[in-house]
Amino acid sequence: MLLIDCPHCGPRDQIEFASGGEGDRARPLDGGMSMTDAEWAEFLFMRRNPKGPHRERWYHAAGCRKWFTTTRDTRSHEAVR
Repeated sequence: MLLIDCPHCGPRDQIEFASGGEGDRARPLDGGMSMTDAEWAEFLFMRRNPKGPHRERWYHAAGCRKWFTTTRDTRSHEAVR
């Protein structure tokens, strides 16, 4: 079980959250219009899979309904905020 520490509600079970992906990934300002189809597909579907600390976005769907960014160690699932 993954325990996620919501900054508004405290530690909760992962089942209460929806993942928003990488926390440092910025969407292109022009909505991807200047990208080729291959670049856009790369942006949409290819994600880093680091071993160690990784910033992630989470949405607390079954709680405060707020988005937040946290850092999680992918080896231990420990929050290292």
